[in-house]
Amino acid sequence: MLHVDLDQFIAAVEVLRRPELAGKPVIVGGRGDPTERAVVSTASYEARAFGVGSGMPLRIAARKVPHAVILPVDHEAYLAASERVMAALRAQPGATVQVLGWDEAFVGVVTGDPETCARRLQKAVLEATRLHCSVGIGDTLVRAKVATGFAKPAGVFRLTADDWLKVMGARPTIDLWGVGPKISRRLAASGISTVAELAACHPEDLVQEFGPKMGPWYAQLGRGDGERTVDDTPWVARGHSRETTYQQDLTAPSQVEDAVRELVARVLEDVVAEDRPVIGLTLKVRYAPFFTKTYARRISETFDREAVLAGALALLGKVEPGRPIRLLGFRAEMVMPEEARKGHTPTRSGW
Repeated sequence: MLHVDLDQFIAAVEVLRRPELAGKPVIVGGRGDPTERAVVSTASYEARAFGVGSGMPLRIAARKVPHAVILPVDHEAYLAASERVMAALRAQPGATVQVLGWDEAFVGVVTGDPETCARRLQKAVLEATRLHCSVGIGDTLVRAKVATGFAKPAGVFRLTADDWLKVMGARPTIDLWGVGPKISRRLAASGISTVAELAACHPEDLVQEFGPKMGPWYAQLGRGDGERTVDDTPWVARGHSRETTYQQDLTAPSQVEDAVRELVARVLEDVVAEDRPVIGLTLKVRYAPFFTKTYARRISETFDREAVLAGALALLGKVEPGRPIRLLGFRAEMVMPEEARKGHTPTRSGW
């Protein structure tokens, strides 16, 4: 199985539209105005060399690279480019394509020479879109995904059970797909700092800290094990969300409530089109200057807009009073259809 990942995708699309930007530091985020509150969506390799990364406040990115070209986000352009990429992958003989997002997909093929197949995919994508991609080869989805990191930019890398620990063993657990800063810190607190140490764990050893599902899964992840089948079942959204960064902090309770009501209304427009009941709500709050918390609750299955709004306002009661708010987000989780992929990520043994 192969993992195809477009190199600096959003920035690359922008450079295609503006060839004069090739080789220059390009930052894409918000409305392209670093004086406004927004975050970096992506940055070219030239900008990343100065320490700019996705999720960074745009004003800080502009300080790091004063000579960078800063552009607004253009979702439609990126979606159109992504569709051309996926079409090029699906056109390959015998390929099963499992889309992960705008800029990445797993490709399942039967071949005795995966490296040649990977280079053929790269050539097909380049000819169809003028975009470069990196390809990871693996005997599980996890290993293919991790391998891509060693292939960038525009290269090919193979990672299998035979060399997993040789390549990954000494690396910190945060280098694993599915392990973020919080989980890596919790693992470290349990005496597990490297991939090799995690791989050596008995699955039951992690149950007390991470629970009966996630504990064994993290142990499996440390070994690079997991699903070995590329599944092209169409992806179905588990939920819909919207968020807004406010140019002026929200301070009055009435301001915050009005903002939540607006977000709920926008999310429900997306939910109605799905025709699936809502079962979970999450309110995301970013307090000034830049501290984020989320508040969540389960609700009984409902199509009732007022019930969803009431649940969102109940979550609002958990917000710290008097603390200025710079961003609010709201997410509604829905019942998944029977034919949808199960689980949360393709790493968890059978999506």
